[in-house]
Amino acid sequence: MDQGGLDKHQLAGLDDRERGFSRPVEFGRAEEGYRAVLRYETVCVATEIYQTQDDALSSLIQTLQARGYRQLKTQMSFRDGVYLGSRELWVEYPDPPEAVPVPSGFFDKIKSWLTSGSVKG
Repeated sequence: MDQGGLDKHQLAGLDDRERGFSRPVEFGRAEEGYRAVLRYETVCVATEIYQTQDDALSSLIQTLQARGYRQLKTQMSFRDGVYLGSRELWVEYPDPPEAVPVPSGFFDKIKSWLTSGSVKG
């Protein structure tokens, strides 16, 4: 992949085993657009091709969140191939809402019913 003139971001957060990590996200150029690539331990996640680097980065974040990664944030370290150091602000990505467990037992159902505001007094 040709790296000239591409952005590079530092990605930090918690992996699917709740361990902190910080790794670079690199972009590859394709005829139709850009692909974001993250290499972390034995995992390599590459997005489909998108028209912009920002769209590829968003797709990468969503993919990682779907795999259980949390508290993700990025900081641009290269813009158009120019090193920025740590001058850029971190961009934080809100975790997706967790699924609310469905009450399974009799008492759980009654508690859920009582706390949902269904009781009229």
